[in-house]
Amino acid sequence: MTHPSEFVIQFWGVRGSIPAPGSETVRYGGNTSCIEMRVGGKRLIFDGGTGLRVLGKQLLKQTHVEAYMFFSHSHWDHIQGFPFFIPAFIPGNCFHIYGGVAPNGATMKQRLSDQMHHPNFPVPMQVMKSDMKFYELSAGDVVQLDDITIETGPLNHPNTALGYRVTWQGRTAVYATDTEHYPDRIDENLVHLSRDADVLIYDACYTDTEYYDPKTPKIGWGHSTWQEALKVAEAAHVKKAVMFHHDPNHDDDFLDQVEAEVQTVFPNSLLAREGMILPVV
Repeated sequence: MTHPSEFVIQFWGVRGSIPAPGSETVRYGGNTSCIEMRVGGKRLIFDGGTGLRVLGKQLLKQTHVEAYMFFSHSHWDHIQGFPFFIPAFIPGNCFHIYGGVAPNGATMKQRLSDQMHHPNFPVPMQVMKSDMKFYELSAGDVVQLDDITIETGPLNHPNTALGYRVTWQGRTAVYATDTEHYPDRIDENLVHLSRDADVLIYDACYTDTEYYDPKTPKIGWGHSTWQEALKVAEAAHVKKAVMFHHDPNHDDDFLDQVEAEVQTVFPNSLLAREGMILPVV
């Protein structure tokens, strides 16, 4: 249930690229990107990776679910949980679904539908009997849900992506995945989106060592590093930084080490963990 006086973030999937289940990822989780913000009595869902399936199971405890879903983009790890989101199949539930238009002109509705077409999936999106309303967004658009303000901004990612800034009663959380830092400057669009935020959730898929590795560099892959995340956090005067979109090859022990290094540089920061609940204060 959502409470009219709360602003909390719950992480249902924190992994990037591909699910990484197994004994070595138990503490941080193996599901791909999905977070929920419960804000002022409303439920906001960001991205629909495999973590969305887990959230959906939790929502089955409720009747007449209404939620606002915001997609950063439609790479597989951000939409692959949508066909397994059971509440979307239940009549009486309502989902307001927002996303950008792809460079080829495809809307978010088209892209969610395409992944459920043969031969990709056994049943089409039309079997989902909830009331689904679709809205197209462009970077810079603002969505107003009563007293909740949701700003959008462009992210530096192949085929484009959107970042989201959620503000309610003077508190702000920013969801900025997937994005890659620029080699010669800080991303001013991202700094503006993150300005004075209480929480910044940022794509810290790699370490600097991995990103610049001479044998297997990750330059141009569309993702950033925790070192660059903290540069944005400091430039934007962010209170708490959350490292997100963990590489599937990073096991729990590796991520423990990363978190220790992150907190040495920016004490009020942490790594996202599946199931973690974070109040926005």
